[in-house]
Amino acid sequence: MIADGAGGAILTLKIIPRAGRTALAGTRDNALLVRLAAAPVDGAANAALLAFLAQLLQVSRNGLEIVAGEKSRSKRVKVKGMSAAAVSARLGLP
Repeated sequence: MIADGAGGAILTLKIIPRAGRTALAGTRDNALLVRLAAAPVDGAANAALLAFLAQLLQVSRNGLEIVAGEKSRSKRVKVKGMSAAAVSARLGLP
């Protein structure tokens, strides 16, 4: 789910687009489950995901980068300059 990587923490995510509201929804298949209100059209869901994560983690939007799965529901996002433990703490995870 959350691991230390080169230059920051890596989040493994499963995305559900077109949800009723944007929120964290637990875990699934060893990944954080994120429900997004945005549709996966013209990068809108990716932009909404990064904005949501930036707000949750209290980092700038530039501090996040999709490193895998740009056009997939399974994604890996790097949180630059943050450890996995710090990301877990900010998300309220054990």
